[in-house]
Amino acid sequence: MSTQAFAPKKAEGFHILQPETTYTGAPIKPVPKGLPKITQSLCPECSKIIEAVLSEEDGKVVMEKTCPEHGFFKDTVYSDAKLYRKMEEWTFGDNRGVENPAVPDATECPTDCGLCSMHTSHTGLANVDLTNRCNLTCPVCFANANVQGYLYEPDKEHVRKMLQALRDERPVAGRIVQFSGGEPTIASTWFDALRMAKEMGFSHIQCASNGILFADLEFAEKSKEAGLHTIYLQFDGVTDDIYLRTRGQRLMETKLKAIENIRKAGMKICLVPTIVKGFNDHEVGDILKFAIDNIDVISAISYQPVAFTGRINRRELEQKRYTMSDFAHDVHRQTGICDPYEDWFPLACVAPFSKLVSALRGEMTTHLTPHPHCSLGTYLFVDQHKRATPVTRFVDVGAFLQDMDLMSRKASKARVKLFTKINLWSKFKRHFHEDRAPEGLTFAKFLQTLQGLTDKRYGRGEAEKKGFTFKTLMVAGMHFMDHYNYDIERVKRCVIHYAAPNGRIYPFCAYNGGPTFREKIEKEFSTPLPAAGNGCGKFTCGGC
Repeated sequence: MSTQAFAPKKAEGFHILQPETTYTGAPIKPVPKGLPKITQSLCPECSKIIEAVLSEEDGKVVMEKTCPEHGFFKDTVYSDAKLYRKMEEWTFGDNRGVENPAVPDATECPTDCGLCSMHTSHTGLANVDLTNRCNLTCPVCFANANVQGYLYEPDKEHVRKMLQALRDERPVAGRIVQFSGGEPTIASTWFDALRMAKEMGFSHIQCASNGILFADLEFAEKSKEAGLHTIYLQFDGVTDDIYLRTRGQRLMETKLKAIENIRKAGMKICLVPTIVKGFNDHEVGDILKFAIDNIDVISAISYQPVAFTGRINRRELEQKRYTMSDFAHDVHRQTGICDPYEDWFPLACVAPFSKLVSALRGEMTTHLTPHPHCSLGTYLFVDQHKRATPVTRFVDVGAFLQDMDLMSRKASKARVKLFTKINLWSKFKRHFHEDRAPEGLTFAKFLQTLQGLTDKRYGRGEAEKKGFTFKTLMVAGMHFMDHYNYDIERVKRCVIHYAAPNGRIYPFCAYNGGPTFREKIEKEFSTPLPAAGNGCGKFTCGGC
């Protein structure tokens, strides 16, 4: 099979539909492209909003900014300027936010938040923290109760209020919820929260977990019965020496037992490695190989470069900063599977697909329109011999996406069952090259697999067991921001949100960084604990 990929280039004259305002009338400035450029950032010391310049230096993209009080700061936001520019090319315009923002007259981001009238995206994935307690004491965690000195554990009614705020979003009700913490599985509301989310109509119910309780098969089965679909499993490497340093104890055997029980219970896993340069970046490829070997239960990997939530000196920042382009190059160097420049796209590139689904269904569905530098990813199609092929090897992804975007503008507004318009979908066949596809993947099976990715009735359960879809592995990186690389344009477009017990919804990088609404909200809805803990507070843990 040839390994040639199709060079992803936009057609000449292709026009992107870019809205001028949010639903509530706030102006939307399109994402600025190219380098150098000016954006708004924060001072790492005082959090004051200050101007920052993004420019190319020695093939990297760096952010430079000066606070009048605290001086000059510099950080690398992308280690490869060429890949940085590619990500900007594969966006298809902003969204228009929500029709019912909690802050309808916002004037400053990220200060006026909850969501606000300036925000351009609705919720793609919502986090609901059930507790800040944990059954680990990770040195790298910022959320543990022992570190913070207070207990945050919303009661059942507050959990219901958070879930309802997500379901009340308009024009698109939140439908994907992830219970997080702390370690959500030890919360007193764990099973109640799962059942509530199921009853309230969430189509995807997930949790971010260290996996310890899933090492008990009965617990895994009861969680599945209550409504859980997917576990975002903290997974920093494939050897115990990594866990001894990041989590304080040997955990690999526990992880393997949890994976086996999740498999038996019929749920799915997304591995979530937190990657620190010079620490565990050498395990990026081995984590990917592990996922491919367990493709029957692992459907995705979300690599998360470390975010520095505390103060850090410049030398240590330079040594440990890991960017999205570092990740793309490491995958290629360590596995040979994905080309850094041809196989990776920003998450925002999937917008044409969701637009077309909305047009065919006659109703708004979730559109993922984050900033192009928040993430990058690809899909691997894995055959029966566990050989992984990037989708770009057999699909002209660029032309496919552009045709889909154009088709979404023309598609019928009548409510129809997705994928029944054979003539419409057959128009995309010219972008599919069966001679380059993995063994057993026909165009019809490819379309069924796309259907399974959007409709879990076909992507899991009996339909999956009967072979309706082809095995796929989403491999993605998501870089959450800290004060050193903070870009307010990214916050405005965030699609990963937190629901809070005060009834508001916050972008991830405003909740955990910047204004850090997490601290204010948790303290308001918490009870005090005696001072204790051994956490350094410097790193986000990405999944405990």
